[in-house]
Amino acid sequence: MTIFSHQTSKIRQAITTSLLIAPLFTPLLGMQSAQAHEYSALIKIKKYAEVERAIGAKLATDPNYPDALLAKVDLILIEGKVTRLDEGVKFAEQCVASNPKNSECHEALGSVLGVKAEKGGMMAGMGSLGKIRDSLKKALELDPKNFSAAKSLVTFYLEVPGLMGGSNSKAKDVIAEMHKVNPTVASLLQAKFDLKDEKMEKAKSGVLAINPNGNPVIAQLQNDIAIEVAQTLVKDKKFADAEKMLREVIQRFPESSVAYLGLGRSLLEQGKAKEALPQLEKSLSIDVTGAAFYRLGKTWQTLGDKPKAISFFEKALAFTPALGTKTRADAEEQLKLLK
Repeated sequence: MTIFSHQTSKIRQAITTSLLIAPLFTPLLGMQSAQAHEYSALIKIKKYAEVERAIGAKLATDPNYPDALLAKVDLILIEGKVTRLDEGVKFAEQCVASNPKNSECHEALGSVLGVKAEKGGMMAGMGSLGKIRDSLKKALELDPKNFSAAKSLVTFYLEVPGLMGGSNSKAKDVIAEMHKVNPTVASLLQAKFDLKDEKMEKAKSGVLAINPNGNPVIAQLQNDIAIEVAQTLVKDKKFADAEKMLREVIQRFPESSVAYLGLGRSLLEQGKAKEALPQLEKSLSIDVTGAAFYRLGKTWQTLGDKPKAISFFEKALAFTPALGTKTRADAEEQLKLLK
């Protein structure tokens, strides 16, 4: 259940939604729960219509069936329409109310509230922070092996200003408790903490040193945090370092579409458009995304192929869920220049 952006820990005088809430929803949106629900496999291969039919039939006979409610929330978040987020909150709240000891129900509520807060404006975001935190805490309390909830809670404490619930010491507490449950996961969360603490080399070595030992949930967690490290390097315009990091990620996770996408961008930013092209095409072959279409448009534009650039920019703009505001504006601007 998209990926956390990185900000400094100081409280801004003018607090905006993008600074407060965007860091919260991305990992919530992209990670599986500690125990995947029965519809997860179909969702992973994008059989959305089939899942919709199956959960519709199940909820018609058992309206409080937790796996069906969780799948419903997942589908709404994947669709990415702001107009459906209230519906997603209701399904998550129903899941919690009817299954109060289900960790994944509480995590789903934190997830959808995080997305709604990010999309809904400053007041909505500020008002939801406490409930997002409490939902994640409850998820972890009910299931200490819900590693995605642990990651999201650590991120909350690291990214939210102290006056609004953030706390480095509380993030450390979560990591310490996780060390009792699973030292490997605790090491990954420590790498995330080191990244936020601007200890880049320690974060890189920490996340790459982990051996998931065949555990798919831990492997996904490692992949996600390694991608966060690489994204920070991209944000800091350290594209050669990002390239090296992403090649390391791909060695470990050859089916990581996000890693290929990031590698393609890093190569393109270094003026290596021809090298970027197959990486972006590989990303698209694994997972069709608007971001991959957009980067392919930029690459073909750099290579001087206007028809292909136009085609990919148009695909990016037509894709659901929609591109981010800044990326969408750039795609529209490039189309004007190309036509």
